[in-house]
Amino acid sequence: MEVESDPAFLLGVLGGMGPLATVDFLAKLIAATPAGDDADHVPLVASSIPQIPSRVAAILAGGASPIRALLDARDRLLAAGATLLAMPCNTAHRWYDDLARGIDVPFLHIADAATEDVAARVPAGSTVGVIATGATHAIRLYSARLERAGYRVAVPVDADDLQSVADGIAAVKRGEAEAGGHHFARVVAALERMGADAIVLGCTEVPPGLAAAGIRPGVPWVDPTDALARSCAAAWMRARSARAAPG
Repeated sequence: MEVESDPAFLLGVLGGMGPLATVDFLAKLIAATPAGDDADHVPLVASSIPQIPSRVAAILAGGASPIRALLDARDRLLAAGATLLAMPCNTAHRWYDDLARGIDVPFLHIADAATEDVAARVPAGSTVGVIATGATHAIRLYSARLERAGYRVAVPVDADDLQSVADGIAAVKRGEAEAGGHHFARVVAALERMGADAIVLGCTEVPPGLAAAGIRPGVPWVDPTDALARSCAAAWMRARSARAAPG
């Protein structure tokens, strides 16, 4: 697959996990990009393959590993000329090191972008709640980074709350975003009761679900999808500025 683009910059989006999460990321990327017309927006190529094996099942239940499918999608993006990679799926970052190894283009990390966003919103020492899949919690994708940055971390512990997260994700994936948002709202409220000063929406189905349900934050929310989109937009703006610089 050949793509006509500025050879100096082409974002590769490793998506499809799930499809709505990829569309949500692309919409947030557009919103994050200062633009006067079409040509100002981020040039990109996206892979959205929903048939990538379940990341949750692979981590928690010994299911088929998604790494072969992830590597195939990554390589298609690189073959298309991608000069920067991003993956709008939190749980898939379990395989981030494998995907970033042996390539010569940067690969932005969703949890790093979100942790930087947390630091910009609440001071170290604050309690940060995290809504995520059980698999994302199991690999401590956010907890480890937040704790290293000096934050206390709160995660859902009640069985009903954990089930609400799973039910909400399933609802969004089957096209019932508003219903999913109401499931997530229960967990948001639980984390606020646990003393969360901010909440990381650490599953890509959570932000569109809450938005569809019209749920508004009582404490600052950090949307990793949006943080990743803004990081990509910033990289594009830096590339444009570098090309425009004299000499």
